[in-house]
Amino acid sequence: MEFEKIIARINELSRKNKTVGLTDAETTERNELRQQYLNNFKRNFRQQLDNITVVDGEDEVKR
Repeated sequence: MEFEKIIARINELSRKNKTVGLTDAETTERNELRQQYLNNFKRNFRQQLDNITVVDGEDEVKR
C-alpha cells in the first residue's frame, strides 16, 4: 500500500474510533497499518542518515 494511502486510512480509522468506535477487524487493521507506517518511517530515516557526510576541518568522514 502506498505511503499516502496508509496515512489516509489510519486517519480515517482514527476519526471513526473517536466517533462510533471500531470493530475488532478495524482495530487490527489500524494496528497493522500503524506498524507499516513506522517501519517505512524508520527505513526512510535510516537511508537519510546513511547518506549524510560529516566534514570536519580538512578531513571528510562518512557517517
